[in-house]
Amino acid sequence: MISAAILLAGQLDWAAIQLGFISLRVAATSSPPDHLFRVPAWLTPLTATLVHGGIAHIAFNLVMLAYCGQATEKVVGSVGVMILYVVGAYFAAFGQWVMDPSLVQPMIGASGAISAVVGAYALLFGRRRAAAIGPVSGDVVHIVWLALAWAGIQLLIGFAGIGMGGNIAIGAHIGGFIVGLLLARPLMLWRYRHA
Repeated sequence: MISAAILLAGQLDWAAIQLGFISLRVAATSSPPDHLFRVPAWLTPLTATLVHGGIAHIAFNLVMLAYCGQATEKVVGSVGVMILYVVGAYFAAFGQWVMDPSLVQPMIGASGAISAVVGAYALLFGRRRAAAIGPVSGDVVHIVWLALAWAGIQLLIGFAGIGMGGNIAIGAHIGGFIVGLLLARPLMLWRYRHA
């Protein structure tokens, strides 16, 4: 695993800068020159998923991916999970960029991409308890409720981490989760389109 090799080699800082997603790099007006980096800015949402801040970071991501990914794969297939992961990585980067477009600290880890898989899992396996609100269907209310609940949890985790010095990519987790919610049913319908 690339993350473990980076940690064992003591190259986390270098890898975070070279492979991590840096919001400022995509800002059109004030971004640092791309020639300072080995990986183009457009690829860093994916390469950031290969770098983790420590063994606990890797372990937590693997547990979430194994648990939610296995169940989600049964519904949307392995290609569907790969699509969730890749699109989730890009929407995670977008969510992080929206939170702070001038951020120079690299975002690393697969949590945002895995949040897309978790979002799909939550929609596919959670009980729908939402009722329609006027012309808005119960399915849409349920998706909005899940998105707001996840965003609230992420904000609480972020506030709790402020005093502990932890840098949690809240925007990435929210962006990934939302795209997972939006892609779950289309991927399921696409997989069973000939059934």
